[in-house]
Amino acid sequence: MPELPEVETVRRTLSGLITGKQIVAIGTDWEKIMNGGLQYFQDQLIGHRFTGVDRRGKYLLLRLDGDLTIVSHLRMEGKYALMVNKDMPYVRFQHVWFTFSDDSELRYFDSRKFGRMTIVKTGTEMQAIGGLSKIGPEPVASDFLVADFTKKLARHKKAIKTVILDQSVVAGVGNIYADETLWLSRIHPEQAANSLDVAQIQRLHDNIIDELAEAIRLKGTTVHSFVDAEGESGGFQDKLQVYGRKGEPCSRCGTPIVKIKVGGRGTHFCPHCQVRTDLAADSED
Repeated sequence: MPELPEVETVRRTLSGLITGKQIVAIGTDWEKIMNGGLQYFQDQLIGHRFTGVDRRGKYLLLRLDGDLTIVSHLRMEGKYALMVNKDMPYVRFQHVWFTFSDDSELRYFDSRKFGRMTIVKTGTEMQAIGGLSKIGPEPVASDFLVADFTKKLARHKKAIKTVILDQSVVAGVGNIYADETLWLSRIHPEQAANSLDVAQIQRLHDNIIDELAEAIRLKGTTVHSFVDAEGESGGFQDKLQVYGRKGEPCSRCGTPIVKIKVGGRGTHFCPHCQVRTDLAADSED
């Protein structure tokens, strides 16, 4: 699933490609992606122009004139691409397309068909979309405050990895960046969240901010199929220290990286650098 750096990279490239373009037709071959259905999208959007693209957590907010917003969640495999001409050939996994007055076409691709688009009145996203209404702070210093983070961790005996994957705790952290930031912070992924000391919490907080910012700078992580709206792969995969490196030596100590399951998620860590310091064996609330 694209995490915050990947969604932000899509936002930046997509905004430059579609801003100012007027929709003249909309089509689909998998109507379930469009909440409300094709006819509703046609009735609401044809004739309107895109004015920009924002993001909140892992959600894209495609803005249009007339105070309309398409809230788009890419889920596992969703992608956008702009075709310079609407007559360009059909591409595999193409499921939704927005044709513009200049004959270019924005196409949405999704091999698993899990992505969803919802039309809302601009400014009502937080109330209209359940996931957005519960989302936590963005992972930036001005929004993600260590004092609030400390209070949230204190409520949980759950494994720290499970807690930082909770989008109500901090927005945008997924499996890749959870593993990476815990390795950077020298915290075992199964350690109880409420057992972290002040120094561990500060390190983890700072590393979440810094690591996601660096991943955004490098245009995300391509470990499976991620590309931005211009079809370009990310560059952060070359910086990964533990994710996807089972059996390889830790770059800090040389110990082979281990893969386990935490909360049902594949989890990579270094058993030498990331030692549990809590005594509680039970990681459930």
